[in-house]
Amino acid sequence: MEKPSQGLPRDHDSTLRRLVLIVLTVGIVGVGLELILLDHMEDNWQWAPIVLLAAALPVSIWLILSPGLAAVRAYQVMMVLFILSGFTGQWLHYQGNMEFELEMYPSREGLELVWEALGGAYPSLAPGAMTLIGLLGLVACLRHPALNSNRVPIKTME
Repeated sequence: MEKPSQGLPRDHDSTLRRLVLIVLTVGIVGVGLELILLDHMEDNWQWAPIVLLAAALPVSIWLILSPGLAAVRAYQVMMVLFILSGFTGQWLHYQGNMEFELEMYPSREGLELVWEALGGAYPSLAPGAMTLIGLLGLVACLRHPALNSNRVPIKTME
């Protein structure tokens, strides 16, 4: 009698992983184009996500076409940088909005100030797209077969 399989067969896992990576790559291109169209290039902080997106594109394609250990590790590093970039961008957008609100309405404070800063001219939550891509990219690498390819089995004494 055949033992029931747990999870998807390996070929379905690789197909699903590759499709997720392709979708993430499309997202990387889309967010990059959006930032360029918005002229998100006034200072070094604004250039940071564009540079990360441009650097991630070849790494993403490398991982899709040749999913070896080096490609997985490079992609993981890029995705961690995306997460850091997203959180940094959210903070910078929020701070910029907060400064503007306090300049326009110095008496604003508390939740009213926070609410207005979140909905200000700089989209406070937009950098979350970088965080989302980064998190999904790390999930796509979770239990990647290439991560097990160079492990040496531990011999035990019997």
